[in-house]
Amino acid sequence: GTPFLLQLSLLLLLCPGGTLGCASVAVGSPIVPLGSAVTASCTIQSKLCHGLEQGKVQISWMLDNTPVAGVQRQGPGGTEVSNLTLPQFNRTQARLWCCVEWNGTKQRVGMAEIRAGYPPAKPLNLSCVLNLGDYGLTCQWQQGAHSHLPTSVALKFSGSRAQAVTGCTPQGGHSHCTVPRRLLQLYRDMEIWVSVTNALGTAESEHLCIDPMDVAKVDPPTLQSIQSIPFQTDCIALAWQVAQGTEHMELQCELRYRAHEDPAWGLVTGIIGRAGTARHCGFLFGTRYHFQMRCRRNSALAYWSEWSQGRNYTTHEKAPSGKLDTWWGARPARAGGQLEVQLRWKALGQREANGRVLGYRVTLSPRRRGRDPPTVCNTTHTHCNFSVPAGTRRVYVSAYNAAGESAATEVVLLERKGQPLAGLWAVSGGERSLWVHWEAPPAPVVAYVLEWQRVTSVTSEPGHCSSCWQMEHDGAATAALILDAIEPFQRYNISLYPLYKDTVGVPIHTTAYSQQKAPSQAPKLHLRSISKSEAELCWDSMPVETQNGFITGYTIFWANNVADVASATVSPSLNSFVIRGLKPSTLYKVHIMASTAAGGTNGTTLTLVTTVLDDTEIQFLFLTLGLAFILLILLLICFQKNER
Repeated sequence: GTPFLLQLSLLLLLCPGGTLGCASVAVGSPIVPLGSAVTASCTIQSKLCHGLEQGKVQISWMLDNTPVAGVQRQGPGGTEVSNLTLPQFNRTQARLWCCVEWNGTKQRVGMAEIRAGYPPAKPLNLSCVLNLGDYGLTCQWQQGAHSHLPTSVALKFSGSRAQAVTGCTPQGGHSHCTVPRRLLQLYRDMEIWVSVTNALGTAESEHLCIDPMDVAKVDPPTLQSIQSIPFQTDCIALAWQVAQGTEHMELQCELRYRAHEDPAWGLVTGIIGRAGTARHCGFLFGTRYHFQMRCRRNSALAYWSEWSQGRNYTTHEKAPSGKLDTWWGARPARAGGQLEVQLRWKALGQREANGRVLGYRVTLSPRRRGRDPPTVCNTTHTHCNFSVPAGTRRVYVSAYNAAGESAATEVVLLERKGQPLAGLWAVSGGERSLWVHWEAPPAPVVAYVLEWQRVTSVTSEPGHCSSCWQMEHDGAATAALILDAIEPFQRYNISLYPLYKDTVGVPIHTTAYSQQKAPSQAPKLHLRSISKSEAELCWDSMPVETQNGFITGYTIFWANNVADVASATVSPSLNSFVIRGLKPSTLYKVHIMASTAAGGTNGTTLTLVTTVLDDTEIQFLFLTLGLAFILLILLLICFQKNER
């Protein structure tokens, strides 16, 4: 019986009729600023709460599932009232429950939902674009900080005298919407803004005052043709046509272009008109360019169209221009009174090549009208070896393409006996570059030539890298950066030649690494000799390919079975070492570590055993044994004679 009556009483207390008539909860405001105070009251009418005894009503509060304390008092008409103040409400949403104690059980009899947040933040960066397809005005903005409250957003506008009208409302929480054409006034100024409202207030963006046509975005134009005008100049003419539907508009256009290998765009501005041609000069000859164009209404507020589809055009070629940077080596031939010349030159840059260079020609005299000089070399490479008669002091090299041949560059084969530089050193300029520094000589220098070659353990003929050189035209320079053909962990021999007016200076040399690391391997130890207290070790020189840097030294480590470890540092110029102070008849383990400035690498372990005696002691022992043996024989001979 009793459990059934308890369940029935709870049902009557919590049923809609019981809760609505039994208790009521009132709050000061259901929506408050985040962090502000919240006040609430709960009124219990005991006579409507079935099963509650008069004078024994105890009211308590729960904020969601957290108990909070209120102040209870008697109200008019036999009611019980509890007042609650939350001094700082820091939840964005919560349920406040009013509860009563009945038969030792806390029952929820009333509830109020409270929300907290901030007033709406001001929208920022309002911008609008008129779509010329349907003439709808699409506006977008940057929403402010989240208010944590239900918020309504509307894009509003007004004409010169009209009241504000809602143009559109964004859907799905987006920050953009489109005002339809029927609400717009084209060619008239309109005031446009974004209004954001919640229960705590309203915020508006900055107001835009625009004519919708001023913010129209047109479709991109079409490039129709490109051609050079006239021939043998660096100018092109470009014909273009505006997009359909914009023929009546006055447009402002821009043309951009770039060569295939150039990351930067060239830009032509100020092209005004509805359609027509544009002309621009300053293009390189024999170069493939990519062109694009865009337009907008001739208004400062108008939006640029997208860039048009690209169009490629290759300018016509012209004979190469400019002089070649050249460098040479010469030595007498073994026989025949000839001079062997190794001539090298740098390829022309795109601006001087004026197209695709087909080859280079080396002659013994300059080309004159009506007479072609004898050619000693015709090659597509940037180097050439040839023989000339002894006493030849000048040769000539030129480049040619499909449009013609450049003026010949004179190469004077000067003797290399001029004053050398006082000093030369090189440091890393990065993983794949080297900075070379030198002391300038007292005599005036016209230019410098830098040569560099990777050092290998395999002997190669000098000059095996024909492009590993560069010319510094500034005679006052004292430093140069090498960027070509430099690899990390490789040693390079660097030579520097000063070029004087009438001679070439004797070169000065240095070596350098752009980056170092620990050696790839250490040398292998060999035992040259051993005694009871000393062991002489030797090792082969390391191949330069495995050094990975300048060897700063070797370290020899040795230890016996009782872990007595010792070490010694050896100069990198040595390849042998004597370990002294060893114990007789003892096993030792020895290894070597090769080091650079960036780290060290250990070699394999060599096991050795010291002898019991050293060489002198062994010789003395053999001498003693020999004397004893001789003495024994003499005694035996004497003994035999006495028996007779």
